Amino acid sequence: MTASLRMLAYRVAADFIDEYLRIRDSTAMKSLYYFVKAVVEIYFDQYLRSPNNNDIAKLLAVGKSCGFPGMLGSIDSIASYDLWIWHAFFGLHGSHNDINVLEKSTVFTELAQGRAPPINYTISGNEYTMGYYLADGIYPPWATFVKTIPCPQGNKKKHFTMAQEACKKDVERAFGVLQARFAIVRGSARSWNLESIKVVMKACIILHNMIIEDERDDNEA
Repeated sequence: MTASLRMLAYRVAADFIDEYLRIRDSTAMKSLYYFVKAVVEIYFDQYLRSPNNNDIAKLLAVGKSCGFPGMLGSIDSIASYDLWIWHAFFGLHGSHNDINVLEKSTVFTELAQGRAPPINYTISGNEYTMGYYLADGIYPPWATFVKTIPCPQGNKKKHFTMAQEACKKDVERAFGVLQARFAIVRGSARSWNLESIKVVMKACIILHNMIIEDERDDNEA
């Protein structure tokens, strides 16, 4: 576990673990894989499940506080996971973007078919029954996306654009915290197979969510 956590948190090489813990690099790699696989198998349903009604209510409360009633988050938070996996295994950063990677995501398929959690909210006197995600102009013009306004004119559109960019930056900072805690997700890993990369990423997100839950409990106490 010590070897696994050091590789996840600090992105140290397996042969460095050999010097630190006196175990072979091959043993360290096996330990890492068994550790992340166990984390995913045991805690996936609790820490990496789809949002339930309580989770959605919290997301909506955050969105409303930012001036976006009905907002479930930013589509970039979904794309970041898929994009990291693609970059880590297939190419350098910049060789793919959010849109052509996200098209391979099951979440993207749901959004393409106009499916999002059923939500009731009112904006400017109009009733809506489907949540939405903030998105860049690169994404398709779907009902589940609220996109940025290119070259906004007038105070109202400028204010909307600034508010939307602020919300999206919150998501980017959240993913930055994940990368800071688990340095292994910052770099490429093309020597691994794709399934191993997926398991590593899922384990890091689960451990990250555990830390957030623990810190939230401490703050509430």
